[in-house]
Amino acid sequence: MNFRDLIDLCYRNLLRRRTRTVLAVMGVIVGVCAIVVMLSIGFGLTKGYEDQIESYGNLHLIEIYSNGGGGSYGDSDKGVLNEKTLEAVAAIDGVDAVTPVVSEYMVMGIGKKIASMEIRGIDADVLEKFNYEVQEGRLLEPTDKMGVLFGNQVPYWFYNPKKNDYGGDPEDVMAAREIILTGDHSYGQPDDYYTGDEEIDYQQYEVRAVGVLANPNDESSYCVFMNMTDFEQIQKDLQKARGENTAQTGPKTYNRAMVYVGDIDKADDISEILRDELGFQTYSDSDWMDQVKDTTRMIQAVLGGIGAISLIVAALGITNTMIMSIYERTKEIGVMKVIGANLRDIRRMFLIEAGMIGFIGGVVGVGFSILISVLLNTFLGGSGALGGMIGGMGSKVSIIPWWVILGAIAFATVVGIIAGYSPARRAMRLSALESLRNE
Repeated sequence: MNFRDLIDLCYRNLLRRRTRTVLAVMGVIVGVCAIVVMLSIGFGLTKGYEDQIESYGNLHLIEIYSNGGGGSYGDSDKGVLNEKTLEAVAAIDGVDAVTPVVSEYMVMGIGKKIASMEIRGIDADVLEKFNYEVQEGRLLEPTDKMGVLFGNQVPYWFYNPKKNDYGGDPEDVMAAREIILTGDHSYGQPDDYYTGDEEIDYQQYEVRAVGVLANPNDESSYCVFMNMTDFEQIQKDLQKARGENTAQTGPKTYNRAMVYVGDIDKADDISEILRDELGFQTYSDSDWMDQVKDTTRMIQAVLGGIGAISLIVAALGITNTMIMSIYERTKEIGVMKVIGANLRDIRRMFLIEAGMIGFIGGVVGVGFSILISVLLNTFLGGSGALGGMIGGMGSKVSIIPWWVILGAIAFATVVGIIAGYSPARRAMRLSALESLRNE
């Protein structure tokens, strides 16, 4: 008997017992629905948390910090940020750009409005490699003398402390003819405002705005960038004004650097290299992502396990259906054996019937799962309470990847075949003579 004839025979056998077949299929539908919907909610949670983390920070960025140096095996550069180790960082596979960072908290004044902010000195030629974009002006360039690039939130911080006049915007910053930068935190404040800076003779620097960043989804929204050479001179002046020792012995070192990783999937491996091989301390928003993924995997396992219980019950229903089918078709099985039917064909017939129950239940179950997913996203996602709770406005509560659809149908079919295996062996082993005597 060829495979096509077996399929046709199995199909007709299932139709002859419609009620029992429908009940067995419904059990599979419920089981598949339970698994797929539960998993889809887990995927929705994962995607919602990922969107939240991406909105808080740039997953491509890794911040590295000096770890004091004095590495083992005589490697005195291990854990030290200097030109040599920065070149080693830049040479790591997957690192697109790296820049040292020096920073100071300073005051900037535009007319009578002032704002306190973090000023960062960086290598300006890496800004484009970091994929920063501007909403006003242009990016900072290495040739910009005393040029500043504003994070997108900084322009709104300017206020007049003497009149409680709050509010600025990027257009005001870009249009300013004179911008003063100073380390004096009493600059522009009322006369009775005391910080202790009045006793220190800070210099004032005239800078010019070259641009305002678009929202890059990281902490650069809250700082101002300058060329490293300009800012290092300003930092030396600040240290001298405060009476700090500015003498430097040995190679120039840094406390902090930023690394841009083009492929997010490589961020974890690169962080591990930076920590274990080069001895640096690292921080990346992708570290949070790993914790979220571990948590959501556990949630998915629990939800999927709950759904699997329903499919196990459905498998028992398929087994029961096939056993009852054997009792009802004992004489039919005996006739097939007498006329020379292959024992393997008899076993295949029952396995195919069980597999068809699983397949049909899987297909219909996936269809219902997609419908339930759409309803969940329509009524509970987006601006709904549950959607806002798991991932913010516009988030989906339920997400069903294409591979889950195919996997669920295949899994249901396999469960059906496994459930029918014991009844199929039983049918194959029935005695032909005893089967013909059965009424």
